[in-house]
Amino acid sequence: MKERSYYESLWRKFDREKPLVMITGPRQAGKTVLARRLAAAEPASMYLNYDVPEEKRRVVEDPAFFESVDRRKGQRPLIVLDEIHKYRDWKNYLKGLYDGYGDRFRFLVTGSGRLDLYQRRGDALAARYRLFHLFPFTMGELFARQVRSAMPGEELFDVQDPAPRGHRDALTALLACGGFPEPFLKGREQAYRRWANAYHREIVRSDVRDAFAVRDLDTMELLYCLLAPRVGSPLSVAQLTDPLKTSHKTVASWINVFERLALVFRVRPYSRRVTRSILKEPKFYFYDCARVKDEGKRFENLVAVELKRAVMNWTDDGLGGFDLFYVRNREQEEVDFLVACDGDPLFMVEVKTGTLSVSAPVRKFQSMLHVPAVQLVKRHGTSRVFGKGRERVLIADAAAWLSRLG
Repeated sequence: MKERSYYESLWRKFDREKPLVMITGPRQAGKTVLARRLAAAEPASMYLNYDVPEEKRRVVEDPAFFESVDRRKGQRPLIVLDEIHKYRDWKNYLKGLYDGYGDRFRFLVTGSGRLDLYQRRGDALAARYRLFHLFPFTMGELFARQVRSAMPGEELFDVQDPAPRGHRDALTALLACGGFPEPFLKGREQAYRRWANAYHREIVRSDVRDAFAVRDLDTMELLYCLLAPRVGSPLSVAQLTDPLKTSHKTVASWINVFERLALVFRVRPYSRRVTRSILKEPKFYFYDCARVKDEGKRFENLVAVELKRAVMNWTDDGLGGFDLFYVRNREQEEVDFLVACDGDPLFMVEVKTGTLSVSAPVRKFQSMLHVPAVQLVKRHGTSRVFGKGRERVLIADAAAWLSRLG
């Protein structure tokens, strides 16, 4: 398994601050492997997977089962609780661990999907934990490696040197196989297809059945298939109700389930200071970008995952309240992405497969928002700067620019 140095360093930082750290993210993104690796490096540790019946019984019968760890080997052993959010009273359980054992043990909790959004009865865990989101492999993780220590700024717009061969090969592999560890590390499209067929069907079928009261799994699975060709376009739920023969409310609730299971994520339109902006329709992207068949949309989806990882990691690390948007007006002029911090626009990103002239919508929205922009292309060695100051545009080789997005 390839090392996840970026996330290991993020965990060490959080581990020094709180005795309870949570890792969330898509299923099979590498959370369990990372947690086991962290535990193995400790003088004393214990791992428990709540999906295993015998280990589930241990939690129910003896909530303080971890006290059997030989503490002579370490002052505060690390206890890993994998998938513990499936325990009915998990929030109160973790609150009790923090309050009753936080001075003697450290706890690492991992869970697939959006662990931070699960709504269960129980006391809030606010202020008792640190949380970060683990993504499938991205260029920013593979090559930046270091956790950012300050808000992103001018360094993202420096003229770039041509990307090394390894960077270009990694981008090609991510586009072909996605960033999930199993298919990415094998690096073969046939292996990816075998993995993807099982992965997506298992989550839509098994996880939905186990966690949500959804009866019509066949129609829900059809909706999931209909999302792929709509990647990169504002999504109207109303347009999906007719082919699915179901209600607007049902379709919207199913898409919300896909988000909670970390299959897709939404990017909302940004409207502040944007004349005649659209206000409601989000765009959706897959965490598995290779699922998208169209080459241009797949490239855009890959960039969306890279930017989503960056803004979530920057937020998790306390650099600010970052979010990812897109910009579009009623004339259908659009810039693919806008990164904002605490609601204020920071920079824009446009995705083009090969165009080396500045996109007209980039210039138009720059005149409203007064932020720099990057136009990413799949051309080796491309690095051009147009304009200056906060309204400059960098046209850059995606392999080079994304590899610096730490």
